[in-house]
Amino acid sequence: MKKSILLGMGVCLAVAFSSCKSSESAYKKIYEKAKQNELAEQQPQETPAENMTPVVQPASPVAVQQPVQKVDTVVADVREERVTVVSGHENGLKDYSVVCGSFLAKANAEGVKATLENDGYTPLVVYNVEKNTYRVIVSTFDDKASAAEARDAFKARYPGNKDFQKSWLLYRIQ
Repeated sequence: MKKSILLGMGVCLAVAFSSCKSSESAYKKIYEKAKQNELAEQQPQETPAENMTPVVQPASPVAVQQPVQKVDTVVADVREERVTVVSGHENGLKDYSVVCGSFLAKANAEGVKATLENDGYTPLVVYNVEKNTYRVIVSTFDDKASAAEARDAFKARYPGNKDFQKSWLLYRIQ
């Protein structure tokens, strides 16, 4: 009796292992076919010169291109937010400001502010209640053009700092 049970189990195992092999080769075949298609797409297809025939298209009127209008890049980088001064000169915040960092923790904003003070700036830390975010402001101006120039100068001063390269303009909503 034991011999027949062992013999039955052995046959079942042999059948189970032989069926797994066929599915593995199917995956391998699909992979190899995809790899061949990928290589075929990468190689430029050459056509023999004798099969090529010149194509003559009728003349079409030449389109005159209109001059490209300049896009005001300053507008794209301006965000409107309602903020309050948390650290720095209370009356120093004007309509347009250059923001060089945004933080959830006030301590992180204060750290960047201290670094900028060591570099000669008079930065501010402001808080946006709606977004629960502290913003570090490098400089602040009455007009957008001056703020944009200051932002570009700030980015030029720190070319290796990826965070400062993301500086943007803030328009203060009162």
